Amino acid sequence: MKRFFDAELETMRTHLLQMGDRAIDQTRLAIRALVDSDLALADKVIAADDEIDRFEVQIDDEAVRYMTLRGPVASELRLVIVGMKASHDLERVGDEATSIARRARKLAIEPRLELYADLSRMSNIALEMLRDALDCFVQDDVNKALAVIRRDPEVDNLNRAIYRRLTSYMIEKPDTIARALELMFISKSLERIADHATNIAEEMIYLAKGQDVRHSNEVRQEPTQPPAE
Repeated sequence: MKRFFDAELETMRTHLLQMGDRAIDQTRLAIRALVDSDLALADKVIAADDEIDRFEVQIDDEAVRYMTLRGPVASELRLVIVGMKASHDLERVGDEATSIARRARKLAIEPRLELYADLSRMSNIALEMLRDALDCFVQDDVNKALAVIRRDPEVDNLNRAIYRRLTSYMIEKPDTIARALELMFISKSLERIADHATNIAEEMIYLAKGQDVRHSNEVRQEPTQPPAE
C-alpha cells in the first residue's frame, strides 16, 4: 500500500494484519470446538485471548508514538486513526471468539441440538467479510469494502432465522432451553463479528476517499443496473 512509506507505519500495518489473522484463526477454532465438542480446543482459544489484547496495546502505542514524534500530515493521520479503530474492532472479535469458546465448553458435555451447521455457515460468511475488510487495508479496494458492507444483512438474516428456530425448540421442548440460549448467544457473537468486519470496511473507505460512510444508507444498497437499451 503506497501510503506506508515510513518504517513505523509499515510496522503498524504488519501488526494490524497479524492481529487480524489471529482473530480469524481464533474464531474459526472456537466454532470447530463447538462443532466437534472439543474441550481442549475450547481451552486453547480461551488461553490465547491475551495475545490479541497485546496486539491492540502495541498498535495503540505505535500510533501514539508516530503522532507525537512525526507530526503526520492529514493522510497519514487518517491512516493512524483508522489503524487504531481497526485494532479495537479486532480486539472485540477476539473477545467474541473467546465467548464462543466458553459456551462451546459448556455445550460439549450436553446432548447436541441441531443448527451447528447453520452456525458454521454463519461463521464462514462473517470471517470472509473480515478477511476481505483486512484485504482492503492492503489493496486500497473501495469496491471490495462496499461488498463487505453489503453482506452484513446476510448475517443478520441468518441470526434472526437461528433465533426463530431456537425459540421454537424452547417452546416445544423446555428441557432444551439452557442449550438453546447458549446457541443464541453464539449466533449473536457471530453477528457482532460481521458488524466489526463492516466497521473495518467503512474505515477503509474513509482512509481511501476521506469519506465517512458509517451512517450512509446508500453504501448498503446494491447499485441499480441501468436500463437495457
